[in-house]
Amino acid sequence: MTFLSLLITALALAMDAFAVCVSSAIAHPQLEARRLLRLPVVFALFQAGMPALGWTGALSFRGTIEALDHWVAFGLLAGIGAHMLLEARHACDGAGPRRDPLRLPVLLGLAFATSIDALAAGIGLAVLDAPLVAACAWIGSTTLVCCAIGVFAGRRLGARLATHAEFAGGLVLIGLGTKILVEHLAA
Repeated sequence: MTFLSLLITALALAMDAFAVCVSSAIAHPQLEARRLLRLPVVFALFQAGMPALGWTGALSFRGTIEALDHWVAFGLLAGIGAHMLLEARHACDGAGPRRDPLRLPVLLGLAFATSIDALAAGIGLAVLDAPLVAACAWIGSTTLVCCAIGVFAGRRLGARLATHAEFAGGLVLIGLGTKILVEHLAA
């Protein structure tokens, strides 16, 4: 696997996490940037670790992983997105304060859902006999940079779109989950 192939793979794997960072920052512009930067760190750790898991389980669990990964990602992203839509509706009704998107269960759920494709990529890396440590390092660092950019871009947009931002963020997550499901079912 060439360096360019690895970089393109890392960028492709980082895009779902990037979109979640943008939508989370848009939906919650009141949160400090420092706190929002937990998103890129956790996402990068998951994106770097999942290919290693895929690599090690490549032979014994390949069929099971490929059969279920898109359903798990869809369920998690759509569920969290639907929850954000409900919170946006309650916020518009004045039903109380919004929840913190950085709560550990939500954060881990998002990181897991957006890194399932990295798990599958790890299987491909094993088949290609790509250097595992270098691949995981590039995937994690690329995700960290892309997601940090996403947080700052989302904060700038969120200040302008505060009224409908959480609703839009929920739609983005549902859209991402649907995209993952459709891509895998169409393949």
